[in-house]
Amino acid sequence: MLQQAREILKDSFGYDTFRDQQEEIIQTVLSSQDTLVLMPTGGGKSICFQIPALLSNGLTVVISPLISLMKDQVEALRANGINAAFYNSSLSEIEEREIESDVLSGGIKLLYLSPEKLISSTNSWLSNAKISLVAVDEAHCVSMWGHDFRPEYAQLKEFRDRLSDVPFIALTATADKTTRKDIIKQIGLKQPKVFISSFNRENLSLEVRANIPKKEKMKEIRQFIGDRINESGIIYCLSRKGADEMAQDLKGYGYSAASYHAGLAANKRVKVQENFINDKTNIICATIAFGMGIDKSNVRWVIHNNLPKNIEGYYQEIGRAGRDGVPSTTILYYNLRDLMVLKRFAEGGAKSEVYIDKLYRMLNYAEATSCRRKILLSYFSEHLPENCGNCDVCKNPPTFFDGKIIAQKALSACHRTKQKIGTNMMINILRGSANQDIYQRGFQNIKTYGVGKDVSFKDWQHYSTQLLNQGVFEIAYDESFTLKITEYGRSVLFEDGTIQLTIPTDKPIKEKGAKKASKKKLSPDEELFEVLREVRRDIAVKEKVPAYIIFHDATLKEMASEKPTNQLDMLAVQGISVIKYDKYGKTFINAIEEFNQSKLNTVEATHELYKKGLTVDEICFTRELKQETIFSHLCKLYFDGEKVDIQQFITQAEQAAVIKAHKKIQDFKSLKPYFDFLDSKLPYYKIRVGLTLLAKKAK
Repeated sequence: MLQQAREILKDSFGYDTFRDQQEEIIQTVLSSQDTLVLMPTGGGKSICFQIPALLSNGLTVVISPLISLMKDQVEALRANGINAAFYNSSLSEIEEREIESDVLSGGIKLLYLSPEKLISSTNSWLSNAKISLVAVDEAHCVSMWGHDFRPEYAQLKEFRDRLSDVPFIALTATADKTTRKDIIKQIGLKQPKVFISSFNRENLSLEVRANIPKKEKMKEIRQFIGDRINESGIIYCLSRKGADEMAQDLKGYGYSAASYHAGLAANKRVKVQENFINDKTNIICATIAFGMGIDKSNVRWVIHNNLPKNIEGYYQEIGRAGRDGVPSTTILYYNLRDLMVLKRFAEGGAKSEVYIDKLYRMLNYAEATSCRRKILLSYFSEHLPENCGNCDVCKNPPTFFDGKIIAQKALSACHRTKQKIGTNMMINILRGSANQDIYQRGFQNIKTYGVGKDVSFKDWQHYSTQLLNQGVFEIAYDESFTLKITEYGRSVLFEDGTIQLTIPTDKPIKEKGAKKASKKKLSPDEELFEVLREVRRDIAVKEKVPAYIIFHDATLKEMASEKPTNQLDMLAVQGISVIKYDKYGKTFINAIEEFNQSKLNTVEATHELYKKGLTVDEICFTRELKQETIFSHLCKLYFDGEKVDIQQFITQAEQAAVIKAHKKIQDFKSLKPYFDFLDSKLPYYKIRVGLTLLAKKAK
């Protein structure tokens, strides 16, 4: 059975090997055992029930909370030649009857159902279907302890009881220990085997930016986007107003942006989402209402404009970036006002203590002075033995200093104003501000007025945040958010209490004069990738499906790197199934061949300059091309038999090093393995020259 599963993986989905745990999960499901799967966004959860569905005789029912998610997954399955359908409120009565008929006749292998439709269909037509497997997607929605509870999911246990002999698989990307236990209980899973995959999304960089003034933050965001002009991204905002303002600002600077939130009309939300999925809109500024139903693989960055309310939600939201495994960026901006607003939201409601505790766990992450990924993973009970090297703390470790004097100045300002001021007023007093409020309240006369004027407002914000998080101050939310000195704070102010603070490391980013960044010079592989994206876009428009349904960016990048020009080589590219090759393979091969032909002309242009006696540097200057590109031309010319002396560019010792590396690596195409093997001691162009000499000799 597992051999069949591997064949389906390649033939229907285009992948040679399963990812971590997928094979064992599939084996468990096929043995009719209930299963709970925790796997990060983009980790391949769908494969875990889609392949068992294709190996089973009956129907697989997939319960999914969002219409858009069902639609995308069904389109992706159909693109791979798999009979699938969705059944939700978006269908007409005629369409519903057609699907019911197809299901009962055995013409559909996977049926995606909303929980509402499941409830209404259980006692009618669906009771006559031969169901062999039930998959509950986004299973955290069943638990009140989860971050996205859906009351309609509460009916699932009744459905589980009706199908006592049918295996259930529950899947989620975000659930702490409490939520996992509740999922098992609420669905009624029978002694399930629990799989917890690594939550470590290594391709996502993590960065947090604290207390950046709004105007400066907008400059940073605009520059960040300007440097990634053709990339898709999401900006999460705390409020609908914030989302609208962010989108309006970006559009004013010429960026392709739209807002998305529950305050928009349903048809408007659908249109915004479709434009984003189809690459017509690059940037979505949204509340947390956006994204759960998005299966878009090429989101390259996610920015949080405000502090998220819990780590589960934050993890799921950043997980919408880089689902294809390509390096992607996440940035979290926050300030203390975010904390105040979110705490107010949490207070007074059911389980307010839990929500407030989760909020402070989120704050602890944001204020971390150690590897952020370690903190994030530990929340999901995963231990990372070494620092990740791909978060802002790892890249720029903070410097600590004795912060007692700084703390005493702040504490003194608070003490001398009888603990009736907030953070901003405290900073203004310390900096000797001459604003009206200070003079009206007589604070210019206290001894602490102006003692911190040598420290910038932004740096005082940095220090005051640490003083709060280390328990020197606490905020009296019921007294207009005034600062109160804690017992620890009194020990620092009056006794021998000590405190360590970190030196601010944030460096303001200067905004470029242009509204959009100028286009950078692309490498040949990057040029081909853009060509292939255009080919993909044309097919997607013609077939009226999202571009990533055709091929993911990761597949196009591998295609651009390997440049396959026949069926065998094309099928070796990950993500290209037999069915997709039959549908699209020749179109992409033609595009690659045309590109290769155009590059032959540029090689000849380099050859002509070389024959005139120009050096490599002179050719680079004349043609406005990178040195590496010119060396690739010269190596190709040498390999093809032209009179080009590439031996002059490498010493005998360097050539010997390349030969030694080749004995180990056995590959003439990829340069990076050689670069790594040789400990970065040889530049890429010398490795290319060495391999070309070796390949020519072996020819």
